[in-house]
Amino acid sequence: MFIVATPIGNLQDITLRAIETLKSVDYIACEDTRKTGILFKSLNLNSHPMLISYYEQNEKVRIPNILNLLINGRDVALVSDGGTPTISDPGFRLVRQCLKENIKVVSIPGPSAVITAISSSGLPTDKFIFLGFLPKKPGHRLKLLKELQVSNKKLEATVIIYEAPHRLVKVLVDLNTVFGNINITLARELTKIYEEQVSSTIEEFLKKYEKKKPKGEFVILFSPKNL
Repeated sequence: MFIVATPIGNLQDITLRAIETLKSVDYIACEDTRKTGILFKSLNLNSHPMLISYYEQNEKVRIPNILNLLINGRDVALVSDGGTPTISDPGFRLVRQCLKENIKVVSIPGPSAVITAISSSGLPTDKFIFLGFLPKKPGHRLKLLKELQVSNKKLEATVIIYEAPHRLVKVLVDLNTVFGNINITLARELTKIYEEQVSSTIEEFLKKYEKKKPKGEFVILFSPKNL
């Protein structure tokens, strides 16, 4: 079983090892077969392994199928729509079941929005907390942020959050409620044409997005030290 990282935007970020792995396996489990097909086309790979759809809604059904392939000697690669599979994406349950069945799991490292964002943010990188996407329900989201505020006081780790454009303003309002008008960094459309990474106060970002609708996938970063 291979966990293969794929580009989060710039297709040139794929590694040689990832390409060779994707060419050599028997099956590829992917979030969206169409997007993975586009990736293969961009790599000029006319023939490729059979694609299997694997996403959150069909995960329980697909895991036994993929395990059966692996047990019978087939090689399977897992990819997401972009970045490193299992990181805020489905896949960890499949990996866990593979390990229970003594199936070897090999990670093919590569692009990851978490690492891309923090490495160029200027924020402390010695320790960080990655929360992925925050809960959709406002009450659950505020509860998590309040717990984070308490638990991270002594650790003082940089916080990293993923967020979709249509929920960004709501999350910024909640961050302002819990942490106050702190400085944060917003990374948007990483590795793509309109890549942007800006640091400012939460209220400044809220003013900006009152006039301009957020676009693109966002990574939110901040330090409790409020650098």
